[in-house]
Amino acid sequence: MEKISEQHIMEPGLVVLDITGRDEATVVAVMTALDGMWATSGLVPVRREPAEPGVRARVYADIRRRTPNDQAINPQSSAPVRSAQGASGPT
Repeated sequence: MEKISEQHIMEPGLVVLDITGRDEATVVAVMTALDGMWATSGLVPVRREPAEPGVRARVYADIRRRTPNDQAINPQSSAPVRSAQGASGPT
């Protein structure tokens, strides 16, 4: 995996998720579920690393921005905050 850039985690609530699964379908299912909860980088290419088991993907997410029907969490206080309507995509 590539080194994590400071810009991807420069604020509370921004996360980088490295996903490893047995097969591409499993990793795509996880990315789809995450995209349904938070503003993410969406479905990204799945990679297979030589001599490493399974397949991998890296997803960038902003957990402060939830889908319209979900309640966001303020990462600094763990208190619910109002959801951003229509928020999607990477930050």
